[in-house]
Amino acid sequence: MTSKLQELQNEKNEMEMTPMIDVTFLLLIFFMCTLKFKTLEGKLAAYLPKDVGVNQTQAEPIEKVEIMLQVQNEGNKLDPYGEPWDGEGRFVYDDTRVIQYSVGAQKSTNLKDISARLDKLHEAEPERPATIDARPGTVYADVVRVLDVALAADFTDITFVGAYDK
Repeated sequence: MTSKLQELQNEKNEMEMTPMIDVTFLLLIFFMCTLKFKTLEGKLAAYLPKDVGVNQTQAEPIEKVEIMLQVQNEGNKLDPYGEPWDGEGRFVYDDTRVIQYSVGAQKSTNLKDISARLDKLHEAEPERPATIDARPGTVYADVVRVLDVALAADFTDITFVGAYDK
C-alpha cells in the first residue's frame, strides 16, 4: 500500500498557461488602446538666449575660393587600349580634350597656372575654404585633377557644387 504522500510525489504538477496568456494579451490590448503618442507641435523645450549675449559683434563671412571647370573641347573618346571607342564599356579621352579652369577672374586651360594662383590665395588667407564647381560635360578625372591641385596648395575645407540640370 502506498501512502498518500507517495501518491502526491508521483503526481505530475503542471502549471496552467492558458489563463496567464489570456491575462498577458488583455494587458497588451489595454495598453495599446490607452496609449497616446505625444506630438511635437513645432515647439522645443529649450531655453535659449534672446538677442542678448556677451558678444555683440557680427562675424564677417569668409569668402570662398571658387574653382570652376568648363569643357572647351570634349576631345575624342578612346577605349583603355587607345583604340577609338565603340560605345561599349569604359573609355578615356585623348590629348585633344581641353578644360578651362577659372579661379575668380583668372581663367586658364593650364592646370599649373591655377595651381600657382591657389598657392598665392592660400598663403594670403590660410583658413579660406574652397569650392569646386564642375560644369556639365566634366568627368570625375577632371574634378580629381583639380582636387589634387587644391590639396597640394594646402586647402583643407573643400566643398563641391551640386549637379546641374541639363
